[in-house]
Amino acid sequence: MLKPAFHEFMHYLQIERGVSENTLKSYERDLNQYVLYIEKVTHKSAWNDIGRADITGFLYKMKDDGKSSSTIARALSSIRSFHRFLIREQLTDHDASIHIETPRKERTLPSVLSNQDVDALLAISGNTPLEVRNKAMLEMLYATGLRVSELVSLKVSDLHLTMGFVRCYGKGSRERIVPLGDMAKNAIETYLQSSRAHLVKRKQDKHALFVNQHGRPLSRQGFWKILKKVVHGAGIKKEITPHTLRHSFATHLLENGADLRSVQEMLGHADISTTQIYTHVTKARLKDIYQEYHPRA
Repeated sequence: MLKPAFHEFMHYLQIERGVSENTLKSYERDLNQYVLYIEKVTHKSAWNDIGRADITGFLYKMKDDGKSSSTIARALSSIRSFHRFLIREQLTDHDASIHIETPRKERTLPSVLSNQDVDALLAISGNTPLEVRNKAMLEMLYATGLRVSELVSLKVSDLHLTMGFVRCYGKGSRERIVPLGDMAKNAIETYLQSSRAHLVKRKQDKHALFVNQHGRPLSRQGFWKILKKVVHGAGIKKEITPHTLRHSFATHLLENGADLRSVQEMLGHADISTTQIYTHVTKARLKDIYQEYHPRA
């Protein structure tokens, strides 16, 4: 009988490991399907009889059923944990899940703004201190490709406007220097000269570059709300996240001839393979342009 061991494992996860309700449901969903497959397809009734081919057969069935690589990888992770439990409980003398390769997750192409969308997004009037701040933040994001966490962590001292660059600290606290374009530099200078002093109250933060209406450092959630409001005001219908500007920064640089290593450096990617996703984006965009404009496409 296979089911008793499955129920014991679920009890172990809940009581001894104390996993969250969502994690428990994921394990239960994956292993329910796995146990059902073993019973119905292989007709085996003891865990000690299960071999590597039985597990790979289940994974191939998932693939045939149209499951994504990430779903199959998660199921395999659940199966591995379960088989380690079976060995510990002496319900089998071997780990049938060992040496099974985890399927590679598909990499979806990031969403990128057109030049027209960028122009619409950055056409903020700048009539109020908050609008001036918003324009400066969005100009900086598009000009530098910073992550939002990096943007809201910036201090005034990280700016080097005369030299035309900004210093930021990315993942793993790695420091990097990113150039600033003239338009971003002008927007930031305007913000510093006319708006930041108005927003920063005497007793509030003196160091954070971008602050909220109460003079405190802006949060990631605060920036999200601002972006949604600006996108709506610009009449842009497509969904735009803070990362969309980072993707657009990298893609537009490569489209205009920048080399991959330089873009990697500016984005702060530790591995160039992470940056290479943008070369696929530019190829996809070139194909779209060809299809739209070539008379015999």
